[in-house]
Amino acid sequence: MSHLRLAVFDVDGTLVDSQHNIVSAMTEAWSNLNLGIPRPEQVRRIIGLSLVDACAVLLPWATPTTHRAVADAYKEAFRAMRLLPDTMEPLFPGVREALDRLEREGWLLGLATGKSRRGVDSMLQAHELEGRFVTIQTADDNPSKPNPSMLRRAAADCGLELNEIVMIGDTAYDMAMAAAARSAAVGVSWGYHSLDELQRAGAQVVLDTFDNLTEVLDAVTGEKAGDAQ
Repeated sequence: MSHLRLAVFDVDGTLVDSQHNIVSAMTEAWSNLNLGIPRPEQVRRIIGLSLVDACAVLLPWATPTTHRAVADAYKEAFRAMRLLPDTMEPLFPGVREALDRLEREGWLLGLATGKSRRGVDSMLQAHELEGRFVTIQTADDNPSKPNPSMLRRAAADCGLELNEIVMIGDTAYDMAMAAAARSAAVGVSWGYHSLDELQRAGAQVVLDTFDNLTEVLDAVTGEKAGDAQ
C-alpha cells in the first residue's frame, strides 16, 4: 500500500448547501416545458445523480428525449441563476477547516460529483478553493453514481489503489458508489438522504459535523496518512 491516501468529497449536500438553487432551476425547467411543478422533496431526493439520470427518476413516464430536454432547460436556468447576486451556494460549517486539517495530515483531496465541470469550477472560484483538489470527477466524463467510475478514475489520477480512497458524501448514491469500488465510505447527516439510507447503502460512519473528520478517516482506513507500509 502507498503512504498516500485520498479523501474524495461529494459536492452538493456535502460541501455546499445548494438545494435552494437546484430546486429553483428544476422548477423553472419543468415550467418552461409545461411539465407542471415538481415537489421540492422530489428534487432533493435526486441531488447527487447526474442530470439526465436525475430527470429520468423524476419523470419515469417521460421519454429519453424529454429527459434530455429537461436537463438542457435546467442547465440554462442554472446558468442564468449564477449571474444573479443572491445565488451563492454557501459552504457547510467546518468545511474549509476540515480541508485544511486533512491537507496538514498528508491527505490528498478529490471531488466526485453529479455536477458539470462548469458548475464545479464556478463553486471552487466562488469559495476560493481552486487548486485544493488533485482529482475532480464530474458528470461530464463519467456515468452517474452509483457507478464506481468516478472513484476508479480518481484512484488512477493519483496512482492509488481503490482501498486507499475514502468517499465522503450525503447520499446513498455516494455510499453505494464506494461499496461498488470497494473503497471506504463515510456519510454526513446534513445532506439529502437519511441516516438509515446512508447506513443501508454502506456508510461505515455517519458524521454530524466535520469536527472529527480526520480521526474518522484514520479509523476507517486503519492508518495515519503519511505512514509508510
